[in-house]
Amino acid sequence: MNLLVVTNNPTRASFRQRIGIYLDFLRTKDINCEVAKLPSGSLARRKLFKQAGKFDGVFLHKKGLNFLDALWLRKYSKKIIYDFDDAIMYNPKAPEANSLSHFIPFRRTVGLANAVIAGNSYLAEHAKRFNPNVEILPTGLDTNAYKQLANPQNDGKIRLVWIGSKSTLRYLTEIGAALEEISSRFDNVILRLICDDFPDLQNITVEKRLWSKESEAMDLATSDIGLAPLPDNRFTKGKCGFKILQYAAAGLPIVASPVGVNTRYIQQGSNGFLAHSDSDWVNHLSQLINEPELRKQMSQNAGQIVQRFDLKILGPDLTRLIRQCIEIS
Repeated sequence: MNLLVVTNNPTRASFRQRIGIYLDFLRTKDINCEVAKLPSGSLARRKLFKQAGKFDGVFLHKKGLNFLDALWLRKYSKKIIYDFDDAIMYNPKAPEANSLSHFIPFRRTVGLANAVIAGNSYLAEHAKRFNPNVEILPTGLDTNAYKQLANPQNDGKIRLVWIGSKSTLRYLTEIGAALEEISSRFDNVILRLICDDFPDLQNITVEKRLWSKESEAMDLATSDIGLAPLPDNRFTKGKCGFKILQYAAAGLPIVASPVGVNTRYIQQGSNGFLAHSDSDWVNHLSQLINEPELRKQMSQNAGQIVQRFDLKILGPDLTRLIRQCIEIS
């Protein structure tokens, strides 16, 4: 079976975790994928879509299509699988306002697909309004890549870590007051940021780690406590919790906002804490900083919980969903 995989950006974390990490696995199951970046011009896109007829199907990652793109893709494709892991029907900058420029491409793309794969139940419910053939596949990861890669840094410091992109830094700055309070209480706490840009945070020591595929696992494995703050709105409810999975795979206890899948991934007091307010953030972080044995126990629990999201578990599920769509007329 030959599959054309179309994505807006093959370097983004979403693509890597939704399809990129499975390419070798799929090949072992006789599903050969050719990855194509969606070009910017309409003529170039039509040229790409015309090639779809040479494949058994098209796996479209996340992109919401305009009218012409949808027309050409549907015309030339034998089967279309649409995969998405964000609430792309909403504008992340104004999530509570209805945005036709986000909603209409989402509705159009979901409607033309033969099958839809959503990253969680919240996203699946949105998609089911326009297509009955919707399945849920959580975002996965290679848990082996996050095993303890080096001895912890025995410098007496406790490293709170946040990993993410420039576009989501605003979520971290929303707990800035809580982080400053922690810094005022503990002189051995460092905030490690793994990112492609770095904000100016006051009154807390920041350790900057420029994100790279090669170093992210090491940077996480040598940290102590993972941070996953999120505001509660229609866009963030669609987040698939990959940050939490990374922390758990690296064996870190986690403090997170009670939003979306976070409430299912975090088992309160077992692998982390859910923080409803600034005072919760301060109290939970303080407890973890003061109690190394609690961090150790939560680390072990986190490692056990994340195993069900390993690519070896989810890979067969993705294979089944692809075959189910392509092979059934």
